[in-house]
Amino acid sequence: MHLYSRQILLDGWDLDAQEKLKLANVLIVGCGGIGCTTAELLARAGVGKITLIDPDHIEISNLQRQIAFTQTDIGFYKADILAKRLAEINPHIRVEHHVAKLDASNAMTLISSQDLVLDGCDNFSTRYLVNQMCRQQNIALISASAIGFQGQLFMVEGDSACYNCLFPKEQHANESLRCADSGVLSTTPNVMASLQAHHALLYLGLNRMPLLQKLMLWDGLSMKQRILAFDKDLNCPDCQARSSLNT
Repeated sequence: MHLYSRQILLDGWDLDAQEKLKLANVLIVGCGGIGCTTAELLARAGVGKITLIDPDHIEISNLQRQIAFTQTDIGFYKADILAKRLAEINPHIRVEHHVAKLDASNAMTLISSQDLVLDGCDNFSTRYLVNQMCRQQNIALISASAIGFQGQLFMVEGDSACYNCLFPKEQHANESLRCADSGVLSTTPNVMASLQAHHALLYLGLNRMPLLQKLMLWDGLSMKQRILAFDKDLNCPDCQARSSLNT
């Protein structure tokens, strides 16, 4: 109670909301610049079970923005180190981690048991797979991305438009659009991670979905933020597959 007292004191957030967090299962895809911060904030807030998946080792270039890691962690697996940090921050939650890439062999099993999936990975192929699996299994998804000075955030839930509606796969398959190739300011992914974690808490604790079928665009140079509504693509293969499963 004392650990979460500042949240419980909030007007509009009470013991029921905190209990919902305690009972929630969340999967975080990617333990990089976005995943590190999102995971830590959710652990501090009291999300009951957090599952991490990431195949990568920690490199010195990661330390510029991935706040869970230090010099002594270089060479170790990101998922291992982040899981240990979360357990130290909050021993009252469960943390499960997988040193693996989310792919067709494990995606369905990992996603099916979740209440919410948070995508912060750095490649399009994984993002499309996460979207596809969440659509098929009716699991809510909040997707965050960051590159350079800019970030994006939106939510998929129920019968809403999805990632493939917004970014058709055949038009967005350029894997060179990554921080490792294009660069990123240290603050950009952490801003987007904080927004992702905030939206996750609103959804899990209060069932609020302010970015459902809306794309938030954040510009770190101008400090401007825009929110754009978007519609379902009637030709989206992921939405069509979902419709066929529900009929």
